[in-house]
Amino acid sequence: MLNARWDTFPNAPDPGQEICGEGEIEERQAREFRFGEGRDAFAMLVTRRDGELHGYVNACPHFQLPLNAPARPDRLMTIDGERLKCAHHLALFCPLTGLCVDGPAKGDSLIRVPLAIKNGRVSIARPETEE
Repeated sequence: MLNARWDTFPNAPDPGQEICGEGEIEERQAREFRFGEGRDAFAMLVTRRDGELHGYVNACPHFQLPLNAPARPDRLMTIDGERLKCAHHLALFCPLTGLCVDGPAKGDSLIRVPLAIKNGRVSIARPETEE
């Protein structure tokens, strides 16, 4: 079973950690970002859909493997850009919600990582009580 919260994973970035520039994620595309080294690295993905950015832990709820395969680390979406896709067992996820809509993880969801955008830079969102 996956942890229910993104910030309980080893090497999870701190709130406020900058990830990338807002323009680095194209519409209907996704990109992986890693924090830490080796097996304990925290892997997350950021995807853009309908102009909005969404962040998720890069771990399929079916078997806790990353959505992308080592041979194609840039391949996180279906060819048409409609769904996030697990390369290992072909589960398909809604990029807006993280909900698995087809495959062995159907009904489960990716773990959301909250994002903030300020001055064209994307970072991990700080809890609302800190702002």
